[in-house]
Amino acid sequence: MIRKWRPSLAMVLGGALCGTLMLSLSGLVVFRYLGQDIGFRNAAILLAILITGATTVLGWMLIRLLLRPITALETFATQVSAAPANNPSPPAHFGTRELQATAQSVIHMAQTLRNRETTIRSFSDHVTHELKTPVAALKAATELLQDGNSLNDEDQRLVSQIAGASAQMERQLEAMQHAARAREARHDGVSTLAGMHHDLMRDFPALELRITGGDIAIPLAPQGLSVVLRQLLGNAQDHGGLNVHLSATSTQKCVSLLVQDNGRGISTGNASRIFDPFFTTNREHGGTGMGLSIVRNTLRAHGADITFVPQSDGAAFQICFAPR
Repeated sequence: MIRKWRPSLAMVLGGALCGTLMLSLSGLVVFRYLGQDIGFRNAAILLAILITGATTVLGWMLIRLLLRPITALETFATQVSAAPANNPSPPAHFGTRELQATAQSVIHMAQTLRNRETTIRSFSDHVTHELKTPVAALKAATELLQDGNSLNDEDQRLVSQIAGASAQMERQLEAMQHAARAREARHDGVSTLAGMHHDLMRDFPALELRITGGDIAIPLAPQGLSVVLRQLLGNAQDHGGLNVHLSATSTQKCVSLLVQDNGRGISTGNASRIFDPFFTTNREHGGTGMGLSIVRNTLRAHGADITFVPQSDGAAFQICFAPR
């Protein structure tokens, strides 16, 4: 393969500076020496034509070698960020050697991230597909045994445990699919806590919600913020919380959202594992252990992250949205 020669960035910038300097010197020469022979008016016209032509050539070179490759790379990165599954076409022009190296690194990074997301989604779909059949068979078998009325109490208890395990496996498979989709879902937009307050009060009437900074713009669409807050408020309610404080603040570094409840809290031993998929302390009540993992995936898909804030009473989670 023949490698196309590309100038270095130093050569392009140095050439542009030298060209600008040469324009100034040539202007002085034309105006000083030719003005006496052809007249200063004619010399000025000739000087304007030379400067316009040379500036046009220099501008075209800068646009071709710098502006167009940078704009194309920015467009490619924006398309990958907005819809990574669409596989947008990479830039066709790279300009200088430095821009080519940068563009190839960005393209390789985008391909790596896309392949990783595809692998995760394919794995979750494959596992779900493969396990649904045996789970359905277990469910059907337990229903037949329970309807037969020929089991003693001990056998009936065992069949009930099998039925409960089948139902739990169905919930885990569904939760795994939701976690995979959360990595791909887009909820671009802006929302506020004040705008979410009515819906949250309707869905969690047993909780007393207190909001601070309700008018601060949070860089996440209402649908995405709803996924995050409903999971956190549901966890607070399941762990005995009665009061939840939602506090939003905005600084130059980030928009921050603190969700704090007065429930039983999280033990020190479990704090480091709460975002791990399938980890739960509430499995006997139907917990799948995927809620906080889905929350984290949703936030990270939009340039944000969530951390657990240790405290003596209840649980608190800090969400930070990077500025856009």
